[in-house]
Amino acid sequence: MLRVGTVELATLYELLGIVLTSFVLNIIPFAGPSNLLIASDAALLVDADPLTIGFLVAFGSASAKLIHYIISFFFSFLIKGKSRERLDAAGSKLRRWPFLALFIVAATPLPDEPVVIPLALLKYNPVKFYSAYFLGKLSITVAGAYLARMGQQFLVPWISPEVLMGASVVLTIVVTAILVKVDVTRIAEKILKRRQ
Repeated sequence: MLRVGTVELATLYELLGIVLTSFVLNIIPFAGPSNLLIASDAALLVDADPLTIGFLVAFGSASAKLIHYIISFFFSFLIKGKSRERLDAAGSKLRRWPFLALFIVAATPLPDEPVVIPLALLKYNPVKFYSAYFLGKLSITVAGAYLARMGQQFLVPWISPEVLMGASVVLTIVVTAILVKVDVTRIAEKILKRRQ
């Protein structure tokens, strides 16, 4: 920890650890935990302001997703047949609002691969892709970091920081397991159809 006067600040290694952890957890397709929970765990572990923590988690997450995008972008010629038809159909639905679609999947628990891969196949602008995805992640990670800090202020007088951190890790595992088991996309489609 660096010390400025009587205030301890996060070390460079802790800040780099946040980026690396976020990157590694998001590089695994279809299996990464919620970035809201990654940011809240980081806020409980590292003494940095929530905005910085949210920014670092969003940066790591968006950078990992950019790798998925680049791989899909450059290896799209390998996808043929019915798989290509399905991805082209998904891409045509996204063609009107790609930036908004990316922002929404980045900011919510919806799986993002059904949006990322078709946009890569359509050769959507990589800078716009990264910007939309990063802003979506930033909105949820900053919120997660601030919520963790507020919860910590209210709960620490009654619960030790170790128990609070353990509860946060358990919650991360439970939410990740639910998101893997539940088809969030199908639920979202049913809700949208009911509103039409």
